[in-house]
Amino acid sequence: MVRVGVPEVYDSEWLKLFPSSAEIVRLPRVPEPATRVDFWIPPLFAKQVKTMFPQLEGVKVVQSLWAGVDLLVEMMPPGVTVCDAQGAHNTATSEWVVMAILAMLKYIPLYGDVQRSGDWRRRSEADQAFQDIHHLRQFFYPAVQIEVLSGMKVLIVGYGSIGRSIEDRLAPFEVEIVRVARRARVGVEPISRLRELLPSADVVVLIVPQTPQTTGLIGSEEIALMKQGALLVNAARGPVVVTEALLAALNAGKIRAAVDVTDPEPPPKDHPLWKAPNLLITPHVAASSANCLDRPMRFAAEQVVRYIKGEPLKNIAVDGY
Repeated sequence: MVRVGVPEVYDSEWLKLFPSSAEIVRLPRVPEPATRVDFWIPPLFAKQVKTMFPQLEGVKVVQSLWAGVDLLVEMMPPGVTVCDAQGAHNTATSEWVVMAILAMLKYIPLYGDVQRSGDWRRRSEADQAFQDIHHLRQFFYPAVQIEVLSGMKVLIVGYGSIGRSIEDRLAPFEVEIVRVARRARVGVEPISRLRELLPSADVVVLIVPQTPQTTGLIGSEEIALMKQGALLVNAARGPVVVTEALLAALNAGKIRAAVDVTDPEPPPKDHPLWKAPNLLITPHVAASSANCLDRPMRFAAEQVVRYIKGEPLKNIAVDGY
């Protein structure tokens, strides 16, 4: 019988999705040494993954519940197949991206400060913020208090399933979408053209996996090519953006940014990211809705069925066979 290792904290209702022909092994944070499982569904958090895996033996397949599997790929010895949950978190993550874009263009961080201060007159600060970030010095009547997304050019860097979902949700806003992926295809630009595409983009959305090729993808040279006042949105991984370059650009008033991921993650309390201007940070929550594991656990159960039947697995990131 195939033994399927699952963290004991996972809801019992999810385990009912798995076939009766599989033996479910509920794993504490630190299992007994040499606990045998054939198919492992790891915990959600890196620290727990690092604690649990060394206690396991016989692992042949690892099914992540996240789309990103960089840590698992690094940890697994030869012969272990690693599968991701690509597509399972499209809705929540793409909604976060749209929220982040709108929050920055509508000056929601500033208006949050206005609300906490209880001073309605401070809304005039939005006009100054708009002029500062776009290097303008002119009189607007009425004063600028928001920016409009319609008509902007949005560069989606990483055009996989989440990238497509982001485009779907941005379509009603009447934006121009430029798609970028590792390889060129019809309607999609190759990543090799990124520097050519950056200067014309109003919004740059990063939704690439973290790999040796994407680590440091956006550094000082790339940011220098961006439009004055452009918005950088990172929903990928922190190391995709060079933190020092981002901080320098924010402090210089070159760009704005909204990030759900950072490098380091989490930033220490005294890290300059916390107080950087024109920056919205959320603490890696883009996919963490109340039902965020429903779809990936259903997918994991389907993968176990495929494994038992000897059928090809889906979403293979590393093929250990």
